[in-house]
Amino acid sequence: MTELGYLTAFTAGLLGGVHCVGMCGGIVSALTFGLPEAKRNHIGGMLPYQLAYNLGRMLSYVAAGAVMGALGMLLAQVMPVYYAQRALLALAGIFMVLLGLYLAGWWMVLSRLEALGGRLWRRLEPLSRRLLPVERPSQAFMVGMVWGWIPCGLVYTMLVTAVSSGSALGGALLMLAFALGTLPTMLGIGLLAGAAARLTQSAELRRFAGTMVVLFGLHTLWQAL
Repeated sequence: MTELGYLTAFTAGLLGGVHCVGMCGGIVSALTFGLPEAKRNHIGGMLPYQLAYNLGRMLSYVAAGAVMGALGMLLAQVMPVYYAQRALLALAGIFMVLLGLYLAGWWMVLSRLEALGGRLWRRLEPLSRRLLPVERPSQAFMVGMVWGWIPCGLVYTMLVTAVSSGSALGGALLMLAFALGTLPTMLGIGLLAGAAARLTQSAELRRFAGTMVVLFGLHTLWQAL
């Protein structure tokens, strides 16, 4: 992956925060209000738990990115590298355009992918229940690792993009860049108890974010073709 690819992944995560609020805002709020009252009464008490939740979530993204990048490497071995790279870039561009349309609310086709991912989530979700209530940051980290597998069209799109990296390391780094982009919004939701969520519910902001991601997708398609 080029530096532009990592920057695109980071920006997609940052702009995709408007979607993160809808998908994960309720979970973050529930986890926050489930903390002992003495911990959630001030930011200093909540911060270790919120960081642990998000570090666990980000680690799951990175692990999934490594797997997808390795799949891309295998694909490149069964067909000429040039054509494999172009095909994977084109696929990533198409998914990014679909993601932008999804974020803006113009076409919700990626919700079908989330429905498919729901089958995996039904198997994983009981694991998080065994870790509740969260009393220590180490528990929060484990809950975050399970949380990272929640069905999400935004994450799935970036995983398709990770395939185009052509290596396990490249896929892992791309998902790390994406995860870092999502971090400000997710920390904001947890620490500010909904203030960040209200900010990102703006229809204008969603359309702006969607438009920007569509443009990134079109640029990726232009590179491929």
